[in-house]
Amino acid sequence: MKHKFFLLCIFTINIISAEIIFTADEFKSRRMKLAKELESNAIAIFQGAPSETGYVKFRQYNEFYYLTGIETPHAYMIIKGDSGETTLYLPHKNERRERSEGPLLSAEDVETVKAMTGVDHVFATTMMGEHLWRMRMRTKPIVYLYQSPPERHAESRDLLLRHEGDIQNDPWDQTQPRYKDFNQNMSAHMAGSEIRDLTKILDQLRLIKSNAEIEVIKKATVLSCLALMEAMRSTKPGIYEYELDGMAKYIYHINGAQGDAYYSLIANGSNAYMPHYHEKKDKLRDGDLMLMDYSPDFQYYMSDITRMIPVNGKFSEEQSQLYGFYVACYRAILDKIRPFIEPVKVRKEAADKMKQILSIAKFNQAHHRKAAENFVESYARSSKRQYASLGHGVGMATHDVGDHSKMLLPGMVFTIEPALRVPEENIYIRLEDLIIITETGAEVVSDFVPMDMRGIEKLMREKGMLDRYKSLTEKDYKKYLK
Repeated sequence: MKHKFFLLCIFTINIISAEIIFTADEFKSRRMKLAKELESNAIAIFQGAPSETGYVKFRQYNEFYYLTGIETPHAYMIIKGDSGETTLYLPHKNERRERSEGPLLSAEDVETVKAMTGVDHVFATTMMGEHLWRMRMRTKPIVYLYQSPPERHAESRDLLLRHEGDIQNDPWDQTQPRYKDFNQNMSAHMAGSEIRDLTKILDQLRLIKSNAEIEVIKKATVLSCLALMEAMRSTKPGIYEYELDGMAKYIYHINGAQGDAYYSLIANGSNAYMPHYHEKKDKLRDGDLMLMDYSPDFQYYMSDITRMIPVNGKFSEEQSQLYGFYVACYRAILDKIRPFIEPVKVRKEAADKMKQILSIAKFNQAHHRKAAENFVESYARSSKRQYASLGHGVGMATHDVGDHSKMLLPGMVFTIEPALRVPEENIYIRLEDLIIITETGAEVVSDFVPMDMRGIEKLMREKGMLDRYKSLTEKDYKKYLK
């Protein structure tokens, strides 16, 4: 057993580290699907991400990468409606910068870019204005622009829109998002053309994942799961939340992750009652439950997995009653998920099963039973809404785009994360798993991470990474700083 972590690292390196490259045909297929949603006299114009402002590795906008795979800053693209004819615009080669930072695809790499992306034409960024002017003079095409905030580092649309709202509510900040400036410039440049929004079209395309996308999402999920399992081994009273964050990052990065899917939610005790608590400063206390919700950004695709862990390695009697009830209800939801069914029907079937589970559940504390009743009643109420998704989509964003509330279709990827609250004690219990809808069922990719109490307790008895690599104490610092 003493070599378990070493073996785990070898396993993850062998399975995960091989680079995954989407083919030119994959990118072309995505662009063609988009083009078929446009009129024959329409064009879609896309703006790529700008260069970074600090010492951070460049990351392309999700939307631009989804259609091209290009990781060059300040790139642009025009896709013609119906035909899908695509022109990519890139900056000129900057040899001085390349001598310092390495090669970067540019307007001079025409054949390489075509082979990689399947685009029809490659020009310098400076040519796009002239090309658009000629289109405007000839046909006044309908112009589609992406009119939602583009996603980048650990970003989802919900938080991007919140960020915009915060700026609008600040009377001293007149900042306008870059994409809005671009859309205004394009509207002025293409005066006389009708301007339409691409958001719904692209959201619908991203809703259903290709086989290639699913393979990458599965690998991101494996990394997330291995980090959670290592957290179960390493969690002990007295360590800090941030130590588990660092441990997970190690597993992610030695296997090729490019960053975090979202800031880690590692919350001890009552911190978990704040679902997006992310300070990671508290010391883990004996007798508490700890929530860990964390995943990597792996080749532009995310995962989102959560587990609850007893800090001392053993669920107490009352924790067992609450957590055991919750897990039974959670499994009831998973068991009802299948293709070609409306999510509200899944909720109704699961709620009926939850009522049966509640009827035989035992609780020492009256307020624990009340919390369980509230949990079941709330879930049952949600099944009466016309549209209610089971959770949220996962893909290029942790809270991915697309409507998951109408029908579960093959290729959809999402998580469920129902939460049980005990307000009298600030207790919060939540699990989360990644689910892929197939033609014949639902694959729970993360199901190999223990969620049952015996499985968690068994794993916590094993030696963990943080048992071997402890954080520095004040004494350690003094030893090195003599």
